[in-house]
This record gives sequence, structure tokens and C-alpha cells, in this order.
Amino acid sequence: MNANVIETNGLTKGTGSQMRVNHIDLRIPEGCVYGFLGPNGAGKTTTLKLLLGLLKPTAGDVIFFGQQMTDKNRLSILRHTGSLIESPSFYGHLTGLENLQIAAKLKKAPASEIAKVLQTVRLYEQKDKKVKQYSLGMKQRLGIAMALLGNPRVLILDEPTNGLDPAGIQEIREFIKNLPVTHQMTVIVSSHLLSEIELMADMVGIINHGELIFQGTMAALEAQGDGLEDIFLKLTGGSESL
Repeated sequence: MNANVIETNGLTKGTGSQMRVNHIDLRIPEGCVYGFLGPNGAGKTTTLKLLLGLLKPTAGDVIFFGQQMTDKNRLSILRHTGSLIESPSFYGHLTGLENLQIAAKLKKAPASEIAKVLQTVRLYEQKDKKVKQYSLGMKQRLGIAMALLGNPRVLILDEPTNGLDPAGIQEIREFIKNLPVTHQMTVIVSSHLLSEIELMADMVGIINHGELIFQGTMAALEAQGDGLEDIFLKLTGGSESL
């Protein structure tokens, strides 16, 4: 198994009955697709925001690339990460290309990368169309293109297939699966759908009520004996219909 690119130790947000994330110890190996699975409201997005320093933890720490994240080194660490948390935001009156040009300047990424990321997410032919004319799937892909600027070592995607039609879901799924091979990236992808994580991930962490209740390979999860849906429902107390 590769060295861990991200670790958390006792990562916590909240107190008492307001505990949103409860002493989570993530172990995310380099070069994998790590599926972060749990029912809606389980604490997935809060955890991802804590990883990125968008929220301050109540307790615990976050380690990227062997370094504990602090206020002083957060920005230098995040230069090696890309993320798409919740719904992507764009300037609708501008084209996809113009949105990426702005993002590249903000991220101090070379302008030469823009064409590459457009081709990677299969939007090059639509780059001159105004974003307000994009479909939901195209906007998701544009958000991923923004996250890819700077050639990050780690890509964090929060529910990237939400709201997509079946063809769009399959396209995003295949794209994510290939990133560790084509771009040598570690990908963390959250979802409330076991079927999505099952088809994308090498490693899986299951969170429920803010607690990490399983972490390991997909093979280890399957080896528990029941079908994956039965295992997931048992672990989460049947709180999510699949």
C-alpha cells in the first residue's frame, strides 16, 4: 500500500449534541480513489471543508503530504490540491474559457494549462459558449476543470454526480476512475450512493452521524459477507435508501 497522502487524527467539529464530525482518523493512500460514503447529513461535506481549512476544527489535526496543516502553511499545501465543494460557482455571462482564465490567474496556474483541462473534461468544443447556456453536467465538468488547474496532487470532489442524468453520471465516473492513472492524482470523492462509490473507488470510508464507522479497501468491505447494500444499511442503521 502506498504512503498516506492525507491523514487526520481525532478530527472533530462541534461539541455535545452539535457534534458534526466526531474524532475521525482518515488514512488516504497516495494514488487511489477514496470514496467517502454516507447518508445525507452524515458529515461528509463538513469533513472535506475541514481538510481544506475552510472550517476550523474543534479538535484534532490534518496532515497533508506528511505536514501538519497550520495557518502558516495552509496556502502552500493547498497549492497542491484541487477541490469542488458543493455547487460550483461561475460567471454565467462569461464563456467557459473566460471563467477558466480568471480561475488560472487566481490560482497562479499557467495559462497554457487551460486548453489541457478543457480537453480533459471534454469541454474544449464548448469553451466559447456562455456558461449560462451550459447544461448541469457541463457546469460540473467545468467545475472539475477549475479544480484541475495547477496539476494538483490531490483532487477533492463533493458529490460530483449530483443532479446529473445517467449518461452524465457515467461520464464523470469514468473520468474520476482514470485520474490516478492518467494524472497520478489521489482523488477523494464523496457520495451518499453506494452504487457510485462501488464503481469508482479503491478505498472507502463510511461516515454516519459524524463518526467514521468503516475504512478500508472495497475488497475488505465486500469480504464482510453480505451484499454491499446490506452491509451499508447495517452500518448506517438503515438510514439511507439505495
